[in-house]
Amino acid sequence: MGKTFRPWDVDQRWLLPPSVDEFVPAGHVAHFVRDTVRDGLDLSAIMSSYDEERGFPPYHPTMMTALLIYGYSQGVYSSRRIAKACEERVDFMAVTALNRPDFRTISDFRKRHLAALSGLFVQVLKLCAGAGLVKLGHVAIDGTKLKANASKHKAMSYGRMNEAEARMKAEVAAWFAKAAASDAAEDAAHGADRRGDEMPAWVANKQERAAKIRAARAALEAEAQAAATKRTAPADGPDDPGAKSSAAPTTAAATPVKPEPKAQRNFTDPESRIMKTKDGFIQGYNAQAAVDAASQVIVAHDLVATGVDVEQLLPMVDAVEAMAGAQPKEVSADAGYCSEDNLAGIEKRGVKGYVATGRHKHGATSATGGRTKRRGTRVAAMATRLKRGARRSRYRLRKQVVEPVFGQIKQARGFRQLLLRGLVKAKAEWAIVCAVHNLLKLAAARRFAAPPGRMAATA
Repeated sequence: MGKTFRPWDVDQRWLLPPSVDEFVPAGHVAHFVRDTVRDGLDLSAIMSSYDEERGFPPYHPTMMTALLIYGYSQGVYSSRRIAKACEERVDFMAVTALNRPDFRTISDFRKRHLAALSGLFVQVLKLCAGAGLVKLGHVAIDGTKLKANASKHKAMSYGRMNEAEARMKAEVAAWFAKAAASDAAEDAAHGADRRGDEMPAWVANKQERAAKIRAARAALEAEAQAAATKRTAPADGPDDPGAKSSAAPTTAAATPVKPEPKAQRNFTDPESRIMKTKDGFIQGYNAQAAVDAASQVIVAHDLVATGVDVEQLLPMVDAVEAMAGAQPKEVSADAGYCSEDNLAGIEKRGVKGYVATGRHKHGATSATGGRTKRRGTRVAAMATRLKRGARRSRYRLRKQVVEPVFGQIKQARGFRQLLLRGLVKAKAEWAIVCAVHNLLKLAAARRFAAPPGRMAATA
Protein backbone atom coordinates (compact mmCIF):
# COMPACT_ATOMS: atom_id res chain seq x y z
CA MET A 1 0.00 0.00 0.00
CA GLY A 2 1.57 3.27 -1.10
CA LYS A 3 -0.65 5.68 0.87
CA THR A 4 0.52 6.78 4.36
CA PHE A 5 -2.11 7.17 7.07
CA ARG A 6 -2.06 8.83 10.45
CA PRO A 7 -1.18 6.51 13.36
CA TRP A 8 -4.02 4.60 15.02
CA ASP A 9 -2.72 2.57 17.94
CA VAL A 10 -5.54 1.63 20.31
CA ASP A 11 -3.08 -0.04 22.71
CA GLN A 12 -1.02 3.11 23.19
CA ARG A 13 -0.88 4.28 26.83
CA TRP A 14 -1.61 7.97 27.39
CA LEU A 15 -1.46 10.29 30.38
CA LEU A 16 -4.44 12.56 31.08
CA PRO A 17 -3.85 16.34 30.99
CA PRO A 18 -2.50 17.65 34.31
CA SER A 19 -5.59 19.85 34.80
CA VAL A 20 -9.31 19.49 34.05
CA ASP A 21 -9.10 22.93 32.42
CA GLU A 22 -7.32 21.18 29.54
CA PHE A 23 -10.07 18.60 29.00
CA VAL A 24 -11.93 21.07 26.76
CA PRO A 25 -10.67 24.16 24.91
CA ALA A 26 -10.38 27.53 26.60
CA GLY A 27 -13.61 29.48 26.34
CA HIS A 28 -15.76 26.33 26.44
CA VAL A 29 -19.14 26.76 28.12
CA ALA A 30 -18.23 24.01 30.62
CA HIS A 31 -15.60 26.32 32.13
CA PHE A 32 -18.05 29.20 32.23
CA VAL A 33 -20.84 27.25 33.94
CA ARG A 34 -18.46 25.68 36.48
CA ASP A 35 -16.76 28.96 37.39
CA THR A 36 -20.00 30.95 37.49
CA VAL A 37 -21.65 28.49 39.86
CA ARG A 38 -18.52 28.30 42.00
CA ASP A 39 -17.69 32.02 42.17
CA GLY A 40 -20.76 33.95 41.03
CA LEU A 41 -23.76 32.34 42.75
CA ASP A 42 -24.77 32.27 46.40
CA LEU A 43 -25.42 28.62 47.31
CA SER A 44 -25.86 29.18 51.04
CA ALA A 45 -29.44 27.86 50.88
CA ILE A 46 -28.04 24.53 49.68
CA MET A 47 -24.86 24.48 51.76
CA SER A 48 -26.67 25.24 55.02
CA SER A 49 -28.56 21.94 54.86
CA TYR A 50 -25.31 19.96 55.26
CA ASP A 51 -24.86 20.29 59.02
CA GLU A 52 -24.48 16.60 59.88
CA GLU A 53 -20.89 15.60 60.64
CA ARG A 54 -21.57 11.88 60.70
CA GLY A 55 -21.69 9.60 57.71
CA PHE A 56 -19.62 9.25 54.54
CA PRO A 57 -18.60 12.60 52.98
CA PRO A 58 -21.10 13.53 50.23
CA TYR A 59 -20.24 15.01 46.86
CA HIS A 60 -19.61 18.74 47.04
CA PRO A 61 -22.96 20.60 46.66
CA THR A 62 -21.35 23.24 44.43
CA MET A 63 -20.09 20.54 42.07
CA MET A 64 -23.53 18.87 42.02
CA THR A 65 -25.21 22.20 41.27
CA ALA A 66 -22.78 22.95 38.46
CA LEU A 67 -23.30 19.44 37.07
CA LEU A 68 -27.08 19.80 36.97
CA ILE A 69 -26.96 23.25 35.38
CA TYR A 70 -24.40 22.16 32.81
CA GLY A 71 -26.44 19.07 31.99
CA TYR A 72 -29.52 21.24 31.38
CA SER A 73 -27.46 23.58 29.21
CA GLN A 74 -26.46 20.63 27.02
CA GLY A 75 -29.96 19.20 26.71
CA VAL A 76 -29.21 16.35 29.14
CA TYR A 77 -32.00 16.30 31.74
CA SER A 78 -32.36 12.69 32.92
CA SER A 79 -30.32 11.78 35.99
CA ARG A 80 -29.30 8.52 34.29
CA ARG A 81 -28.06 10.34 31.20
CA ILE A 82 -26.17 12.88 33.32
CA ALA A 83 -24.49 10.06 35.28
CA LYS A 84 -23.55 8.36 32.02
CA ALA A 85 -22.11 11.60 30.66
CA CYS A 86 -19.91 11.92 33.76
CA GLU A 87 -18.24 8.66 32.70
CA GLU A 88 -18.07 9.22 28.94
CA ARG A 89 -17.87 12.95 28.13
CA VAL A 90 -14.79 15.02 28.87
CA ASP A 91 -16.80 18.26 29.05
CA PHE A 92 -18.77 16.82 31.97
CA MET A 93 -15.49 15.65 33.51
CA ALA A 94 -14.21 19.21 33.29
CA VAL A 95 -17.18 20.28 35.43
CA THR A 96 -17.03 17.42 37.96
CA ALA A 97 -13.20 17.15 38.14
CA LEU A 98 -13.55 13.40 37.42
CA ASN A 99 -16.17 12.82 40.11
CA ARG A 100 -18.76 10.25 39.01
CA PRO A 101 -21.97 10.51 41.04
CA ASP A 102 -24.50 7.79 40.24
CA PHE A 103 -27.93 8.60 38.88
CA ARG A 104 -29.69 8.09 42.22
CA THR A 105 -27.38 10.62 43.91
CA ILE A 106 -28.09 13.14 41.15
CA SER A 107 -31.85 12.54 41.32
CA ASP A 108 -31.95 12.81 45.12
CA PHE A 109 -29.90 16.03 45.06
CA ARG A 110 -32.33 17.62 42.60
CA LYS A 111 -35.35 16.56 44.66
CA ARG A 112 -33.82 17.68 47.96
CA HIS A 113 -32.75 21.14 46.77
CA LEU A 114 -35.43 21.80 44.14
CA ALA A 115 -36.64 25.05 45.73
CA ALA A 116 -33.11 26.40 46.15
CA LEU A 117 -32.17 25.44 42.59
CA SER A 118 -35.23 27.22 41.19
CA GLY A 119 -34.26 30.29 43.25
CA LEU A 120 -31.03 30.60 41.26
CA PHE A 121 -33.06 32.19 38.45
CA VAL A 122 -33.07 35.57 40.19
CA GLN A 123 -29.32 35.40 40.85
CA VAL A 124 -28.55 34.58 37.22
CA LEU A 125 -30.90 37.37 36.13
CA LYS A 126 -28.93 39.83 38.28
CA LEU A 127 -25.69 38.68 36.62
CA CYS A 128 -27.31 39.32 33.22
CA ALA A 129 -28.44 42.76 34.38
CA GLY A 130 -24.92 43.53 35.62
CA ALA A 131 -23.59 42.61 32.18
CA GLY A 132 -26.02 45.05 30.55
CA LEU A 133 -28.26 42.39 28.99
CA VAL A 134 -31.47 43.49 30.75
CA LYS A 135 -32.94 46.81 29.61
CA LEU A 136 -36.70 46.34 30.31
CA GLY A 137 -37.46 48.71 27.44
CA HIS A 138 -39.67 46.18 25.66
CA VAL A 139 -40.74 42.84 27.12
CA ALA A 140 -42.63 40.20 25.13
CA ILE A 141 -44.84 37.71 26.98
CA ASP A 142 -45.97 34.37 25.65
CA GLY A 143 -46.74 30.81 26.73
CA THR A 144 -45.80 27.40 25.45
CA LYS A 145 -47.27 23.99 26.24
CA LEU A 146 -44.94 21.44 27.85
CA LYS A 147 -45.80 17.76 28.17
CA ALA A 148 -46.25 16.54 31.71
CA ASN A 149 -44.58 13.38 32.98
CA ALA A 150 -47.87 11.58 32.42
CA SER A 151 -49.73 10.01 29.53
CA LYS A 152 -52.97 11.55 28.32
CA HIS A 153 -54.28 7.99 28.04
CA LYS A 154 -54.12 7.73 31.83
CA ALA A 155 -56.78 10.43 32.17
CA MET A 156 -60.50 9.77 32.56
CA SER A 157 -63.45 12.11 32.16
CA TYR A 158 -66.06 12.64 34.90
CA GLY A 159 -68.74 10.98 32.76
CA ARG A 160 -66.60 7.91 32.16
CA MET A 161 -65.77 7.78 35.88
CA ASN A 162 -69.45 7.44 36.73
CA GLU A 163 -69.95 4.77 34.06
CA ALA A 164 -66.79 2.87 35.02
CA GLU A 165 -67.57 2.93 38.73
CA ALA A 166 -71.11 1.63 38.19
CA ARG A 167 -69.84 -1.08 35.83
CA MET A 168 -67.08 -2.13 38.24
CA LYS A 169 -69.47 -2.19 41.17
CA ALA A 170 -71.72 -4.54 39.24
CA GLU A 171 -68.74 -6.69 38.22
CA VAL A 172 -67.40 -6.87 41.77
CA ALA A 173 -70.88 -7.70 43.14
CA ALA A 174 -71.22 -10.47 40.54
CA TRP A 175 -67.77 -11.78 41.46
CA PHE A 176 -68.63 -11.79 45.16
CA ALA A 177 -71.90 -13.59 44.44
CA LYS A 178 -70.07 -16.12 42.28
CA ALA A 179 -67.38 -16.53 44.95
CA ALA A 180 -70.04 -17.04 47.64
CA ALA A 181 -71.78 -19.69 45.55
CA SER A 182 -68.45 -21.37 44.88
CA ASP A 183 -67.58 -21.29 48.60
CA ALA A 184 -70.91 -22.89 49.48
CA ALA A 185 -70.37 -25.62 46.91
CA GLU A 186 -66.80 -26.25 48.12
CA ASP A 187 -67.90 -26.26 51.79
CA ALA A 188 -70.49 -28.85 50.93
CA ALA A 189 -67.95 -30.90 49.01
CA HIS A 190 -64.82 -30.46 51.18
CA GLY A 191 -65.99 -29.20 54.57
CA ALA A 192 -66.11 -25.73 56.11
CA ASP A 193 -62.53 -25.85 57.44
CA ARG A 194 -60.84 -26.59 54.11
CA ARG A 195 -58.75 -24.07 52.06
CA GLY A 196 -59.91 -22.57 48.74
CA ASP A 197 -62.10 -19.73 49.95
CA GLU A 198 -59.56 -16.83 49.52
CA MET A 199 -60.61 -13.81 47.48
CA PRO A 200 -58.89 -13.82 44.06
CA ALA A 201 -56.23 -11.14 43.57
CA TRP A 202 -57.94 -9.81 40.47
CA VAL A 203 -61.02 -8.96 42.52
CA ALA A 204 -58.91 -6.90 44.93
CA ASN A 205 -57.23 -5.08 42.05
CA LYS A 206 -60.57 -4.14 40.56
CA GLN A 207 -61.67 -2.84 43.94
CA GLU A 208 -58.48 -0.78 44.23
CA ARG A 209 -59.01 0.76 40.78
CA ALA A 210 -62.64 1.54 41.65
CA ALA A 211 -61.42 3.29 44.82
CA LYS A 212 -58.95 5.33 42.78
CA ILE A 213 -61.69 6.36 40.36
CA ARG A 214 -63.92 7.40 43.28
CA ALA A 215 -61.10 9.58 44.68
CA ALA A 216 -60.50 11.24 41.31
CA ARG A 217 -64.22 11.84 40.85
CA ALA A 218 -64.44 13.43 44.32
CA ALA A 219 -61.53 15.73 43.41
CA LEU A 220 -63.30 16.85 40.21
CA GLU A 221 -66.49 17.52 42.17
CA ALA A 222 -64.53 19.59 44.71
CA GLU A 223 -62.94 21.64 41.91
CA ALA A 224 -66.32 22.26 40.28
CA GLN A 225 -67.81 23.31 43.61
CA ALA A 226 -64.91 25.70 44.28
CA ALA A 227 -65.25 27.23 40.80
CA ALA A 228 -68.98 27.73 41.28
CA THR A 229 -68.41 29.36 44.67
CA LYS A 230 -65.84 31.71 43.14
CA ARG A 231 -68.22 32.69 40.32
CA THR A 232 -71.13 33.43 42.65
CA ALA A 233 -69.14 35.15 45.41
CA PRO A 234 -69.96 38.90 45.59
CA ALA A 235 -67.17 41.40 44.96
CA ASP A 236 -66.13 43.02 48.23
CA GLY A 237 -63.05 44.99 47.16
CA PRO A 238 -62.55 48.64 48.08
CA ASP A 239 -63.40 49.81 44.54
CA ASP A 240 -66.83 48.14 44.56
CA PRO A 241 -69.40 50.78 45.60
CA GLY A 242 -72.07 48.17 46.25
CA ALA A 243 -69.90 45.94 48.42
CA LYS A 244 -71.18 44.77 51.79
CA SER A 245 -69.10 44.22 54.87
CA SER A 246 -70.22 40.61 55.08
CA ALA A 247 -72.03 38.49 52.55
CA ALA A 248 -73.84 35.23 53.17
CA PRO A 249 -73.21 32.38 50.76
CA THR A 250 -75.59 32.42 47.83
CA THR A 251 -78.00 29.62 47.13
CA ALA A 252 -76.13 28.69 43.94
CA ALA A 253 -72.84 28.36 45.80
CA ALA A 254 -74.43 26.25 48.54
CA THR A 255 -76.04 23.87 46.03
CA PRO A 256 -73.81 20.93 45.14
CA VAL A 257 -72.34 21.42 41.68
CA LYS A 258 -71.56 18.52 39.38
CA PRO A 259 -68.51 18.74 37.12
CA GLU A 260 -68.96 18.76 33.37
CA PRO A 261 -69.09 15.21 31.97
CA LYS A 262 -65.99 15.94 29.85
CA ALA A 263 -63.93 17.28 32.79
CA GLN A 264 -60.87 15.04 33.09
CA ARG A 265 -58.34 14.06 35.74
CA ASN A 266 -55.08 12.23 35.20
CA PHE A 267 -54.17 9.37 37.53
CA THR A 268 -50.39 9.78 37.06
CA ASP A 269 -50.15 13.58 37.51
CA PRO A 270 -53.56 14.80 38.73
CA GLU A 271 -52.54 18.49 38.53
CA SER A 272 -51.67 18.36 34.82
CA ARG A 273 -54.36 19.03 32.23
CA ILE A 274 -55.29 18.06 28.70
CA MET A 275 -54.19 21.01 26.52
CA LYS A 276 -54.57 21.75 22.85
CA THR A 277 -51.48 22.46 20.74
CA LYS A 278 -50.93 22.90 17.03
CA ASP A 279 -49.89 19.24 16.88
CA GLY A 280 -52.90 17.92 18.77
CA PHE A 281 -53.77 17.37 22.42
CA ILE A 282 -51.20 16.71 25.13
CA GLN A 283 -51.25 16.07 28.87
CA GLY A 284 -49.23 18.98 30.14
CA TYR A 285 -48.73 22.42 31.62
CA ASN A 286 -48.67 25.96 30.23
CA ALA A 287 -45.19 27.51 30.68
CA GLN A 288 -45.07 31.32 30.67
CA ALA A 289 -42.06 33.54 29.96
CA ALA A 290 -41.45 37.29 29.74
CA VAL A 291 -38.44 38.02 27.52
CA ASP A 292 -36.39 41.22 27.28
CA ALA A 293 -36.10 42.45 23.70
CA ALA A 294 -32.52 43.65 24.18
CA SER A 295 -30.91 40.22 24.36
CA GLN A 296 -33.65 37.55 24.64
CA VAL A 297 -33.04 37.16 28.38
CA ILE A 298 -36.01 35.77 30.34
CA VAL A 299 -36.94 38.35 32.99
CA ALA A 300 -39.92 36.50 34.50
CA HIS A 301 -41.39 33.02 34.35
CA ASP A 302 -44.35 31.00 35.58
CA LEU A 303 -46.08 27.70 34.90
CA VAL A 304 -49.82 27.09 35.24
CA ALA A 305 -52.23 24.20 34.84
CA THR A 306 -54.63 25.98 32.50
CA GLY A 307 -54.42 26.06 28.73
CA VAL A 308 -55.61 29.66 28.21
CA ASP A 309 -53.30 32.65 28.56
CA VAL A 310 -55.75 35.46 29.23
CA GLU A 311 -55.41 35.27 33.01
CA GLN A 312 -51.60 35.30 32.92
CA LEU A 313 -50.81 38.74 31.46
CA LEU A 314 -51.07 40.87 34.60
CA PRO A 315 -49.40 38.28 36.87
CA MET A 316 -46.49 38.09 34.41
CA VAL A 317 -46.15 41.90 34.28
CA ASP A 318 -46.04 41.94 38.08
CA ALA A 319 -43.56 39.05 38.07
CA VAL A 320 -41.18 41.10 35.90
CA GLU A 321 -41.07 43.79 38.58
CA ALA A 322 -40.67 41.20 41.36
CA MET A 323 -37.86 39.26 39.65
CA ALA A 324 -36.06 41.96 37.65
CA GLY A 325 -36.57 44.81 40.13
CA ALA A 326 -38.45 47.21 37.83
CA GLN A 327 -41.48 47.38 35.57
CA PRO A 328 -40.99 47.21 31.80
CA LYS A 329 -41.76 50.29 29.75
CA GLU A 330 -43.53 48.32 27.01
CA VAL A 331 -45.21 44.92 26.89
CA SER A 332 -46.32 42.94 23.85
CA ALA A 333 -48.45 39.80 23.77
CA ASP A 334 -50.55 37.86 21.30
CA ALA A 335 -54.34 37.76 21.06
CA GLY A 336 -54.62 35.03 23.69
CA TYR A 337 -53.85 37.66 26.36
CA CYS A 338 -56.30 40.28 25.13
CA SER A 339 -59.21 41.33 27.32
CA GLU A 340 -60.69 44.60 28.52
CA ASP A 341 -59.52 43.92 32.08
CA ASN A 342 -55.97 43.09 31.00
CA LEU A 343 -55.63 46.26 28.93
CA ALA A 344 -56.99 48.30 31.84
CA GLY A 345 -54.55 46.56 34.19
CA ILE A 346 -51.40 47.33 32.21
CA GLU A 347 -52.65 50.89 31.68
CA LYS A 348 -53.09 51.27 35.45
CA ARG A 349 -49.53 50.04 35.99
CA GLY A 350 -48.15 52.70 33.66
CA VAL A 351 -46.96 50.17 31.07
CA LYS A 352 -47.51 50.79 27.37
CA GLY A 353 -49.14 47.72 25.90
CA TYR A 354 -49.11 46.20 22.44
CA VAL A 355 -51.56 43.31 22.65
CA ALA A 356 -53.08 41.75 19.54
CA THR A 357 -56.85 42.01 19.46
CA GLY A 358 -57.38 39.21 16.96
CA ARG A 359 -55.66 36.51 15.02
CA HIS A 360 -53.02 37.78 12.59
CA LYS A 361 -54.27 36.97 9.09
CA HIS A 362 -51.81 35.92 6.40
CA GLY A 363 -50.59 38.94 4.45
CA ALA A 364 -52.00 41.45 6.94
CA THR A 365 -49.80 44.18 8.45
CA SER A 366 -51.27 44.09 11.96
CA ALA A 367 -52.92 41.66 14.32
CA THR A 368 -56.29 43.36 14.66
CA GLY A 369 -58.81 41.08 12.98
CA GLY A 370 -61.18 38.37 14.09
CA ARG A 371 -62.70 39.94 17.22
CA THR A 372 -65.72 42.22 17.57
CA LYS A 373 -64.59 45.59 18.92
CA ARG A 374 -67.14 48.04 20.32
CA ARG A 375 -66.32 51.71 19.95
CA GLY A 376 -64.99 53.32 23.08
CA THR A 377 -63.53 50.11 24.53
CA ARG A 378 -59.84 49.59 25.26
CA VAL A 379 -59.82 46.64 22.85
CA ALA A 380 -61.00 48.95 20.05
CA ALA A 381 -58.39 51.54 20.99
CA MET A 382 -55.66 48.86 20.96
CA ALA A 383 -56.80 47.65 17.54
CA THR A 384 -56.55 51.22 16.26
CA ARG A 385 -53.06 51.64 17.72
CA LEU A 386 -51.78 48.46 16.11
CA LYS A 387 -53.42 49.31 12.77
CA ARG A 388 -51.89 52.77 12.69
CA GLY A 389 -48.46 51.40 13.50
CA ALA A 390 -48.69 48.82 10.70
CA ARG A 391 -45.24 47.35 10.04
CA ARG A 392 -43.61 49.93 12.29
CA SER A 393 -45.72 48.90 15.27
CA ARG A 394 -43.80 47.77 18.35
CA TYR A 395 -45.97 44.66 18.29
CA ARG A 396 -43.72 43.28 15.55
CA LEU A 397 -41.05 42.69 18.21
CA ARG A 398 -43.10 39.97 19.88
CA LYS A 399 -42.39 37.20 17.38
CA GLN A 400 -38.69 37.96 17.08
CA VAL A 401 -38.19 38.17 20.87
CA VAL A 402 -40.12 35.49 22.72
CA GLU A 403 -40.76 32.78 20.12
CA PRO A 404 -37.05 32.20 19.36
CA VAL A 405 -36.51 31.64 23.10
CA PHE A 406 -39.04 28.80 23.13
CA GLY A 407 -37.37 27.43 20.01
CA GLN A 408 -33.96 27.44 21.69
CA ILE A 409 -35.34 25.71 24.79
CA LYS A 410 -37.60 23.14 23.13
CA GLN A 411 -35.85 22.50 19.80
CA ALA A 412 -32.14 23.29 20.29
CA ARG A 413 -31.91 21.93 23.84
CA GLY A 414 -34.73 19.40 23.51
CA PHE A 415 -36.74 20.33 26.60
CA ARG A 416 -40.27 19.38 25.52
CA GLN A 417 -41.38 17.32 28.51
CA LEU A 418 -41.16 17.92 32.24
CA LEU A 419 -39.48 15.26 34.36
CA LEU A 420 -41.13 16.13 37.66
CA ARG A 421 -44.80 15.66 38.55
CA GLY A 422 -47.12 18.07 40.33
CA LEU A 423 -47.57 21.81 39.81
CA VAL A 424 -45.07 22.93 42.48
CA LYS A 425 -42.27 20.69 41.20
CA ALA A 426 -43.06 21.50 37.57
CA LYS A 427 -42.85 25.23 38.36
CA ALA A 428 -39.42 24.72 39.95
CA GLU A 429 -38.15 22.71 36.99
CA TRP A 430 -39.29 25.38 34.53
CA ALA A 431 -37.48 28.00 36.68
CA ILE A 432 -34.25 25.99 36.40
CA VAL A 433 -34.67 25.76 32.61
CA CYS A 434 -35.16 29.54 32.40
CA ALA A 435 -32.11 30.16 34.60
CA VAL A 436 -29.97 27.93 32.36
CA HIS A 437 -31.22 29.78 29.28
CA ASN A 438 -30.15 33.11 30.79
CA LEU A 439 -26.79 31.67 31.81
CA LEU A 440 -26.13 30.63 28.22
CA LYS A 441 -27.05 34.12 27.02
CA LEU A 442 -24.56 35.53 29.53
CA ALA A 443 -21.90 33.05 28.36
CA ALA A 444 -22.44 34.09 24.73
CA ALA A 445 -22.16 37.77 25.64
CA ARG A 446 -18.92 37.16 27.56
CA ARG A 447 -17.52 35.05 24.71
CA PHE A 448 -18.10 37.78 22.16
CA ALA A 449 -16.72 40.43 24.50
CA ALA A 450 -13.55 38.46 25.35
CA PRO A 451 -10.35 38.43 23.24
CA PRO A 452 -10.02 35.49 20.83
CA GLY A 453 -9.33 32.20 22.61
CA ARG A 454 -10.27 33.50 26.05
CA MET A 455 -13.41 33.74 28.15
CA ALA A 456 -14.06 37.00 29.96
CA ALA A 457 -13.74 36.77 33.75
CA THR A 458 -16.85 35.87 35.67
CA ALA A 459 -18.48 38.75 37.49
